[in-house]
Amino acid sequence: MENFDDSTLDELAAMICGDEPGMKRRRGWELALFLRRAGLEDVPDHDGSPRQRWILDLLRERKEDDTGEVERVVLRLADRREYQQQPSEYGPVIERLQEVLALEGRRIDYRNGQPVLVEYDPDNPPRPQRVELKVAITDIVTDPDLARAVQLRLDEARICQEHGAYTSAVIMLGSLLEGVLVHAAEARRADVPFPKPLRAAGLQDLVQHAHTNGWIDQDAKMASELLRTYRNLVHPLAEKRAKHSADFDTADLCWSTVNAVLNDLAASKPQ
Repeated sequence: MENFDDSTLDELAAMICGDEPGMKRRRGWELALFLRRAGLEDVPDHDGSPRQRWILDLLRERKEDDTGEVERVVLRLADRREYQQQPSEYGPVIERLQEVLALEGRRIDYRNGQPVLVEYDPDNPPRPQRVELKVAITDIVTDPDLARAVQLRLDEARICQEHGAYTSAVIMLGSLLEGVLVHAAEARRADVPFPKPLRAAGLQDLVQHAHTNGWIDQDAKMASELLRTYRNLVHPLAEKRAKHSADFDTADLCWSTVNAVLNDLAASKPQ
């Protein structure tokens, strides 16, 4: 899987240097550090030559060695840990990276919060989500353990949807949304107090509380109520009464809902 075209290596070198607007720019002394974080061994320090040419030559050399090191570079580019100080720079990088990899018949997916390289069929691409998640979970959830758990549920929901387990995806999304809203209710100062103990709160209560305090917009509130309805299909009798089973479009709509709420929570996060 290491046989990358030379034009792809050129694009990778450009993304590593990050000179395009919106991308993470790495200075000369940072290039070798990035490659070492990617797992490459015996990486020399940058010699002062043009950065992109230096990276390109190194990638070509490592490709010839056929040790899988170019793949490690790709995965490090897609690793959210590279962008902890500048999370807004992750989006432009991963978007461009996916475009470049698609021409190679590959794309980035995530397992347990970590990037993996998978095969990609351009004749049967994954359908895009209607609302894009523009923030990292750590922008919303300050508790590191909870942030990891939420990220894991996002990844598992994506896996469920990709493999046709749409009801499971919806249940997973509803679960993580409830957890994030409970965290917001606990961690944020609310102008309007929660009317009952949090342990007795349901998803509808949490959505209403977030909206009342201006943490999420009206559209996110309305969509969340729909997600709550679909999540109740976890009960087979409810699914029977509704005469409806979750399908791809159901799960896709719920993805949009969760992404919209997470974007709103990040935008309203106290400074």
